[in-house]
Amino acid sequence: MAISITIPSYTLFYLLIFSSCHLPVFSVNVVDLLTSYPDLSDFTNLLTTTAVAADLAQRTSVTLLTVPNAFLHSSSPDLTAGHHPSSNLADVIRYHVLLEYLSLSDLRHMPPTGKLVTTLFQTTGRAASNSGTVNITFSPSSNAVTIYSPTSNATLLALIRTLPYNISIFSINSLLVPYNVDLMASETRPPLGLNITKTLIDGHQFNVAASMLQASGVVSEFEADESGAGITLFVPTDDAFADLPSSVKLQSLPADKKAVVLRFHVLNCYYPLGSLESIVNPVQPTLATEQIGASSFTLNISRVNGSVGIDTGIVQASVTQTVFDQKPVAIFGVSEVLLPREFFGKNPIEVNKPVTGGAQPPDIALSPVAGMYSPGGRDSSPAGMEIISAAEKVRLQRLLLGLWCIWLNYLYQRR
Repeated sequence: MAISITIPSYTLFYLLIFSSCHLPVFSVNVVDLLTSYPDLSDFTNLLTTTAVAADLAQRTSVTLLTVPNAFLHSSSPDLTAGHHPSSNLADVIRYHVLLEYLSLSDLRHMPPTGKLVTTLFQTTGRAASNSGTVNITFSPSSNAVTIYSPTSNATLLALIRTLPYNISIFSINSLLVPYNVDLMASETRPPLGLNITKTLIDGHQFNVAASMLQASGVVSEFEADESGAGITLFVPTDDAFADLPSSVKLQSLPADKKAVVLRFHVLNCYYPLGSLESIVNPVQPTLATEQIGASSFTLNISRVNGSVGIDTGIVQASVTQTVFDQKPVAIFGVSEVLLPREFFGKNPIEVNKPVTGGAQPPDIALSPVAGMYSPGGRDSSPAGMEIISAAEKVRLQRLLLGLWCIWLNYLYQRR
């Protein structure tokens, strides 16, 4: 016998809201979260005095590694004695902020060879090469999660707090010190009006992009946009330019078209890495879109295999590192030159195109500095396995909640 179900309009309304909306991820006051843990009081105080807590208030999707008082004293007694009031201590504390949300389960699924994770220190522009990253490993035999830096390492002690997809807080048994950071040196923040070309040159892997930006003159446009909504730059590495097929005559383009290609690598809005990983609208206009016209020269940005993937329509690239990230400017290294289909689409170009579709995260080889990490790092996610983002999980939860509402309404109608 067929069952007729009458669904009130308000139920459909809520279902549409549940299934189509994304719950925003809000920043939290990390100091408030830690106040109920007296054993972390000294580290909490360092978060406040170095102003790193204020940096965290503007971010989402992070993991904080805290050091209990006893371990902090044994790592560096002078830190809590106030002997470094105007030091690079802030960068050491930033080194304990991972720029992605990692649950305890995520940490226990790290490969034995490790995975490189970017820290807040990398975003300052003061980290040489990728020395602003840590290498996280998990040993199934000892059930231990270890965090390696070039000069120190620490073992995970316990999960302190977690707000899913927003922030997780763990305790570790030692202070992590980044490579070549002098605690006695005074801290200097980058001045307003970032010199983008110099920042890229200092990154040591972006000389071709820096030369092109300077020669074209568009870098002055980018720096002028810093005072507005901010900007996000995707900068190909020197290897990405070297790997371009011979059929791509990028350097032979007229100056005006070459400038468009450069603008195609820039979003006219500030997006930190966490925002890119949970972006709601994958199709993003670029500075070239604003110049040429709507619906052209757009980038498709999504989370693919644990990395931020960028699809131009003919090239799939992924974000490989954070070069600089301080509001209102974010600069990310990318694995490929982003070729717009409007210029290069007549003869589609295969540039390391993955078999399973989408942008594949590149194998990250440790630089001489990062090579001091032990063991080496590599993300060993199986090929083709797509990790569900926080926003997608929230959407699924809303859909299930909406279906549950319909079922309850159906039971009510049968009464």
